[in-house]
Amino acid sequence: MKIFSANANRPLAQRIAAYLEIPLGDAEITRFSDGEISVKYNENIRGADVFIVQPTCPPADHLMELLLMIDAAKRASAKRITAVIPYFGYARQDRKDQPRVALSAKLVANLISVAGTDRVLTMDLHSPSIQGFFDIPFDHLYSAAIFIDFLKAQALQNPVVVSPDIGSTKRARAYANRLNSDFAIVDKKRIDPNEVESVTLIGKVEDRDVILFDDIIDTAGTLCAAAGLLKRSGAKRIIAACTHPILSGNSASNIERSPMSIVVVSDTLQVPAEKMNGKIEVLTAAALFGEAIKRIHNEESISSLFKL
Repeated sequence: MKIFSANANRPLAQRIAAYLEIPLGDAEITRFSDGEISVKYNENIRGADVFIVQPTCPPADHLMELLLMIDAAKRASAKRITAVIPYFGYARQDRKDQPRVALSAKLVANLISVAGTDRVLTMDLHSPSIQGFFDIPFDHLYSAAIFIDFLKAQALQNPVVVSPDIGSTKRARAYANRLNSDFAIVDKKRIDPNEVESVTLIGKVEDRDVILFDDIIDTAGTLCAAAGLLKRSGAKRIIAACTHPILSGNSASNIERSPMSIVVVSDTLQVPAEKMNGKIEVLTAAALFGEAIKRIHNEESISSLFKL
């Protein structure tokens, strides 16, 4: 078994390798003067079980790095290649909801498969149906194993789990079951992909601690709008748990000004130092990914890891 990393999230790959008690593999990624990416493995991987850790977050170079590492491993006669994609980018365009639009999730799935991947391991897809875009084995982990213990330690009073939009309802309901709490929904109306026009609360949160669950925190517009509505509706303490901290634009300042007391995220993406503030707390997913990798390598079941 060999673990390699491209440039998108090397610290997570190092933590995964440390969990597995093996060194991180030696791979070199360079660029020509025009920006073209070149990949080379500096160690023998013939017959090896290769795991490549790389979230496909912006910019698009990270996706290209993953594809080239997969291709290089295939041409170096690796026995099996598993793409470990902590954050599966381009997942928000998974259906044709308007005329003349691209299905980027399907396109990226095709690229990863055609490059030579034998298996994919990821966490908290934006849409679980994306698993059906792949014709190779696909393992989908859930962040519940990371967040639940943290949330239980917060001494929440009469908690209620809230989905910040209709799309996250199933995920949030599963968390509510794990926390033995009630459930509510914030219904939002979008006017463009990163701007929310209005929000409506379905459920009761007055004088209760609230947990907001979502898979992605991008501009934090949806999350902050939901938190504002919950506070106006009488919520006492508001905690948000979001798996993938994209944190683009003015997200950090939006979070700082919001009524949320804690925003807990995972390290599937690196959080830049300038985006960190007193409300953001990062939990590592290294042990969860490391255990999944170990079980895949040993041909063992990982069902206990991805059941909510």
